[in-house]
Amino acid sequence: MASIKDLIWPDDESIAFAALDGANISDLLDKLYDEDGPEFECLYSGEMEPDIAEVAPYLAKLEPGSKFSNWVHSGWGGSWGIYAVVPAELGLPQVRRHLRKLNMVYGPDSKPLLFRWYDPRVLRIMLPTCNGVQLEEMFGPVKKFVLEGETPEQGMAFSLANGKLVQELINLKV
Repeated sequence: MASIKDLIWPDDESIAFAALDGANISDLLDKLYDEDGPEFECLYSGEMEPDIAEVAPYLAKLEPGSKFSNWVHSGWGGSWGIYAVVPAELGLPQVRRHLRKLNMVYGPDSKPLLFRWYDPRVLRIMLPTCNGVQLEEMFGPVKKFVLEGETPEQGMAFSLANGKLVQELINLKV
């Protein structure tokens, strides 16, 4: 059995970010702005009204053993968001730039729609339906997405190998 920490910090060449859903975490902004809070950025751009800022998605860099990382792990099973494992040389600006591109999709009538890709209930259903081009667009520099399975005892890890989606279902120590 693996732990969430084993999945998101697999080696010294990787770092982890959490894409967190403000709509599902009532005290997210308090935790982000806490003096022990992480390096973070909103995944929306520009000035926002306070009520929008409360429910917006945020990208936070996770540090092993930090108070914030432990708090994020405590939300496992609550659809708080997803983890993105990236090469250690990437920083918050590069990861945010890529992930922000995922926020908008276009409907059949070509109208733009917000896409809640950072909700694990959405991502675990959507990724297996993507073709190779869509997978490359989704992953970009991300080595692996880690998210909740259908129960808190299950984790899911998605990665790419030779342009094909690799999906792992992992039994977790929770």
